[in-house]
Amino acid sequence: MESPRVIKIFDTTLRDGEQSPGASMNLAEKKEVAQALVDLGVDIIEAGFPITSEGDFEAVQEIATHVRGATICGLARCREADIDRAGEALRNAERARIHVFLATSAIHREFKLRMDKDEIVRRAVEGVKRATQYCDDIEFSPEDASRTEIDFLCQVLEGAIDAGATTVNIPDTVGYGTPEQMSQLIRTLRERVPNIDRAVISVHCHNDLGLAVANSLAAVQNGAGQIECTINGIGERAGNCSLEEVVMALRTRQDIYHATTGIHTPRLVPTSRLVSSITGIQVQRNKAIVGKNAFAHEAGIHQDGMLKERSTYEIMLPADVGWTKTDLVLGKHSGRAALADRAKTLGYHLEAEQLQRVFEDFKQLADRKKEIYDGDIAALIEQQMREVPESWSFVSYRVTSTSGSSPEVELSLEHGGEVHQAKMTCGDGPIDAVFLAVEKLIGIEVTCRDFQVHSVTLGKDAQGEVSMELEYQGRTYLGRGVSTDSVEASCKAFLNAINRILVMRPETQPVEETA
Repeated sequence: MESPRVIKIFDTTLRDGEQSPGASMNLAEKKEVAQALVDLGVDIIEAGFPITSEGDFEAVQEIATHVRGATICGLARCREADIDRAGEALRNAERARIHVFLATSAIHREFKLRMDKDEIVRRAVEGVKRATQYCDDIEFSPEDASRTEIDFLCQVLEGAIDAGATTVNIPDTVGYGTPEQMSQLIRTLRERVPNIDRAVISVHCHNDLGLAVANSLAAVQNGAGQIECTINGIGERAGNCSLEEVVMALRTRQDIYHATTGIHTPRLVPTSRLVSSITGIQVQRNKAIVGKNAFAHEAGIHQDGMLKERSTYEIMLPADVGWTKTDLVLGKHSGRAALADRAKTLGYHLEAEQLQRVFEDFKQLADRKKEIYDGDIAALIEQQMREVPESWSFVSYRVTSTSGSSPEVELSLEHGGEVHQAKMTCGDGPIDAVFLAVEKLIGIEVTCRDFQVHSVTLGKDAQGEVSMELEYQGRTYLGRGVSTDSVEASCKAFLNAINRILVMRPETQPVEETA
């Protein structure tokens, strides 16, 4: 039997995925995600768009310099400054790729670029040629390819390949395509672009109609050799092709697609959790592969079938994608070595100082919570790994609240080695009262744009995980907190976001203590 084709996985979580509203990451977080993508087995990591900002340039440069095991890619328009900036950022990469793009559809030519076809071809060829001065691995994307006239698309791709493009990417930029259309498009390119055998055909599908994965799979069936995707399918608007879904579709249905990938699939769930934790974008419970309900069975007829034969209602093993049974694994008498081993099993890389802080938090939790689950441990680890410099930290709170009247709150926060206290009557409920007390103590006013709380594990003593978005001076900041006390978790999440603000606004000084 013929061996399956190996499809390259091009991950753009750090570039296209970060364009999701509220999903921006700092440098340390981008490096952490990049390393997780290497551990997952991703072939190409699109680390950013270097020309757009100093932050994006630095992120691509740092990832190119320090992350090994995958090709590191930088995005650039077909402009000299863009390409030169990308080349500079990728200088220290183990393996580098420059990804140049230029819109080709009639609507983009007329309304965005105001260029004719000849000018588009000329600029595409010049862009690819300039990129070859920096590396041999060049990808070219005709933006909005799925709405581009087929004759012109073939002409542009032929010119780009002649100029040195080793990958030609077909973007369904606005998610307009359908599987039948994508199949026909890839077949036509293979038939009509005379030098297509000198390049890998890639697809970059958006999910505006919910067809990104289906369109990507249709492309593979018809000869595409690379899929561009993101963890959890994040991205602008409705997002991108979901990496975990397309990878498991290829693996589970090799009888249809006759293709495989180099992805280490047991790392899918841990990587999904990491990206969700960093971006604050929660994964819906019924999300395929990585959602909490993906392998859950509640209907009686399903449970009966599962007890008799697992394959009656499951087409994949939970362990194959990284799910583990939530068992009691550690307790109050467990040591640091046991915790370190469990963290490694769950897929986390902890430095000695991080392990010590997690261990201290673990011991405190063990005194408050009878049963410690994998989810609890993951939450503690992620809380430490997501930490920002704690200018202000939680000490204690006391709230007295009754219906029909404002709560009374006493709040203590630590700042600069000193404890600052506020006592006031305010707010609409205990959480609002604590937030107002924090604002009063720190001397800052913010707007809460999103607030979510959910249980980390099972039971009445389960930890509550709070994530929120705060807006301050037109920018959005994410915060996250975990505790068995939901009010305390809310306060910690609020402080976590405010500490991020203070990194950007360090001049904030503590106000007078209030009585």
